[in-house]
Order: sequence, then C-alpha cells, then structure tokens
Amino acid sequence: MNNPFLGTGIAIVTPFKNDGSVDHHSLANIVEYNIENGTNYIVISGTTGESATITAKEKEEIIKTISETNKGRLPLVLGIGGNDTAKVIQEIQNTDLSAFTGILSVSPYYSKPTQEGVYQHFKAIAEACPISIILYNVPGRTASNMSPETTLRLAKDFENIVAVKEAGNSMSQYLHLLRDKPEGFGIISGDDDLVLGVLLAGGDGVISVIGQALPKAFSKMIDLGRAGKAKEAYAIHFSLMEITSLIFSENNPSGVKAVLQGLNLCGDTVRLPLVPATDSLKEKIRSFLTAFKNK
Repeated sequence: MNNPFLGTGIAIVTPFKNDGSVDHHSLANIVEYNIENGTNYIVISGTTGESATITAKEKEEIIKTISETNKGRLPLVLGIGGNDTAKVIQEIQNTDLSAFTGILSVSPYYSKPTQEGVYQHFKAIAEACPISIILYNVPGRTASNMSPETTLRLAKDFENIVAVKEAGNSMSQYLHLLRDKPEGFGIISGDDDLVLGVLLAGGDGVISVIGQALPKAFSKMIDLGRAGKAKEAYAIHFSLMEITSLIFSENNPSGVKAVLQGLNLCGDTVRLPLVPATDSLKEKIRSFLTAFKNK
C-alpha cells in the first residue's frame, strides 16, 4: 500500500452560469489557476462540486473539461459514492477511469448502516474498483460516523484502499487513525480548520475547499506543515482563519463560490436547495480579500 495523494488536494467547485448551466470556461480557469499556484491534485464531483445536483451527462462533460485543461499535469480523483452499493459499483464499472489516479467514495449517507454495513459496502467497492480508493468520512453530512476501527480494518484488508479523507472535525479521531494506521495508508484532512494540526501529527495532506481560492498561500502552509515547520505554517494558518470560517458560515459551496466570484474566477450561482451567499457574508468576504491582497 502506498498513498499517492500527498499535500494539497482541492475539492473543486462546479461553476454555473446565471441560467444554471455548467460554466466550462470558468471551470477551466479555476483548474489552470490551481495548477499554476501549487495545488497537488484535484478532486472532481465531491460535495463541494454539488455532485448531488449534477446529472450523469454533466458529470461526463465536467470530467472532459478538467482532463483537457489539466493535460496530465496533476493527478485527478473522481468522486463515486452513495448509499446504494450496487449503484456505486455499476458507476465504477461504467466509467472510463483511465484519466484518474483514484476515486473518492463517501461513507453511505441517509441509510445509517452499522459499522459492519459500512465495512461490507466498501469491501464490495474495493473488489470492483480497478484503481486506488480514498474513503471519505463526513458524519456531518452522512448522519453516520465511520469509526477509526472500521477505517483501519478496511485499510488493512484491501490494498487498493490507500487513504481516508477524514472530515469528522474530531482531532481525537485523527490521532487514533494516525497512531494505529498501517504503513503507507494516508490520513487526509477534510477539515480546513484542523489540517495543520493533523499534518504536524503525521498526516499526509488535505482535500480542501478554501485551498482552490487561495492556492498559493494555502499550499505553502501545507508544505510547511508537512515539513514540520510549525511556526511558519501557523503564521499562514492564522492569516487564513477568518476566511476559512466565513466560507462555511452559511453553506458549502456557496461561501467558497462567493470568494471565487470576488477573485473574478466564476459566478456565485448554486443549484437549489442551496442558495447563494447573503450580501452580508459577501461583504465580509470582500473585506477579507482586500486586506489579504494588501498584506
């Protein structure tokens, strides 16, 4: 087992035009902006990409735009997950995965399976998937925590399960995973606010939301954290604390889209049931960006 997903990964947004259609021009610009500013890999069709409201055809077109823009420069990860195990396996089998280094697969949501159910779900996926798998634990959205014991059991039993994106917002859960993980298994933070502490404890990196908007500063912080340079890394962390908090204060990805809009990278349109950031949040974001640019 060898986790290839190190450093700064981004959970890329899906930009939309005012009419709600996918804005492929802006999507390509965001990809290029991240490649030029230190991002290490790109995750397509995750929560931040509004995967719940993207059609299968749109997903194909998004993959095409990102792949053609990327031109093999960064590793790509594709979100394929759900709470119907058979459907997840069917999508894996029906998708051309040749452009991808791995998939990101979320722990089953809504159904609230037992830990044995979570294990059997990912066992079936691991046996069907021809490329590397990053498990994704995000109990705030799934209503079910994948315990460290279940994650580590999967890590030890399946060679192609190479990492977990842990987003339980629990430092003690990260530390449990870091203490007991098998050699080569990756612990990736899904919590932008906790990632530096995770790195300094031995974590591998992050799949970030805010990282795609401020990739130069964010990826530098990640690199410093991975090198154990706590003082320098925390200086950047402190400078990003306000914006990291702001983008999650209403909903994700409305917050980060407001930041990207402020940077002239895309519009702020989201699909219902999400709504754009409020004017008051946008004003706070604008103020932060102005101050940050002038530092």
